[in-house]
Amino acid sequence: MNILVVGGGGREHAIVAAIERSRQDPSIYAAMSKKNPGIAALCEDYLLEKETNVEKVVEYAVSKNVELVVVGPEAPLSVALADALEEKGISVASPKQKVAQLEFDKAWARNFMRNNNIAGCPVFDVFTDKAAMDAFIDELGNVAIKPAGLTGGKGVKVMGDQLPDLKAAKKYAASLLDMGSVVVEENLVGEEFTLQAFVDGKNLAFMPTVQDHKRAFENDLGPNTGGMGSYNAAGEILPFLTADDVESSKQIMKDTIKALYKETGQEYKGTLYGQFMITKDGPKVIEFNARFGDPEAMNVLPLLESDYVDVLAAMASGTLDKIEVKFSSKATVCKYAVPAGYPDDPTKDREVTVGDIGDAILFYSSVYEKDGKVYTTGSRAVAVVGVADSIEEAEEIAQNALENLSGDLHYRSDIGKEFLIQRRIDHMNEIRGQ
Repeated sequence: MNILVVGGGGREHAIVAAIERSRQDPSIYAAMSKKNPGIAALCEDYLLEKETNVEKVVEYAVSKNVELVVVGPEAPLSVALADALEEKGISVASPKQKVAQLEFDKAWARNFMRNNNIAGCPVFDVFTDKAAMDAFIDELGNVAIKPAGLTGGKGVKVMGDQLPDLKAAKKYAASLLDMGSVVVEENLVGEEFTLQAFVDGKNLAFMPTVQDHKRAFENDLGPNTGGMGSYNAAGEILPFLTADDVESSKQIMKDTIKALYKETGQEYKGTLYGQFMITKDGPKVIEFNARFGDPEAMNVLPLLESDYVDVLAAMASGTLDKIEVKFSSKATVCKYAVPAGYPDDPTKDREVTVGDIGDAILFYSSVYEKDGKVYTTGSRAVAVVGVADSIEEAEEIAQNALENLSGDLHYRSDIGKEFLIQRRIDHMNEIRGQ
């Protein structure tokens, strides 16, 4: 089978690596804006092109007799790449534009949740008028401000964190109005976690829960990033969650898929990412994404014991209920090495050298290869993943790998450490009144 993966980051490297493990020995092709050396090494051939250039990507897929496509990043979904590929008779294990709105239009997504009585929707409203928006901010008191469109995971700001007071919240919200509508919602208090699922339009196959770390510096300090690293526990459930938390979140995602078809007349086929906040009132939806998380893909895909090509084909054909989707019961810790100064003032075009990383798995992210050497671009560069029977062991494998990368790089060494996880457990115990 000829399979095309669209995208050139760490998430897509993890997708390509999972496809490459298939017993079906597929021929893998890629379309990416810069040459990711990890992806290129596993491909028969690749196209260097903006992933949002729909015409070029479709033309390439047709020329290589591609039978199945998986789209990694969100931007190509927002410009209807999946729709264009399917019009050429090519199967796609990623959602079409109408249902991918769930990610790329936050205003639409929140109104969709409210209109369909999806549980876990916070108090919110959508604004284009500053006076009305300011009044709502005053009314809520503790708010999160979100641009309606795509921002690469960095546009959301919350009170008591990036926004010290109501004045700052109003100023930031006003600055976003030039770009379109603004979502203002209650600032949720709790612990974040990610639940992802393979979806075929009706059926969902869930993956282990993962926790990402957005902050740039140790102890959850500094500006938000695309994600500095993530971990999961051996089994399905993170240490600060309960089985009920996870079951409630699964039900929210099932209801969302059902309501999407009712609302749009189109089935959602692809990976669905649910970003949740577990609160004293149960799980609340921070956002949905219409693809894998990055770095969360790098935690779960190495654990996938089922043949990923079978899973992709089942998503595209609506037959996910006919196969068993199984993950190994291992813990993983993923840590990112990023350019010094990231995210505010990152260094660029600096060489990255990989030494002896031991048992860790390495995924290249926002780098490019030139004359056999790997260079940074200014965004997250290289992710390393430890896989073991416990979080502690997985963290040691990942940390050892980080320390054997050379370059003008920065990383968080605390991700996956016992003290940081215990802080999450204590926080949730306090919130639950235990």
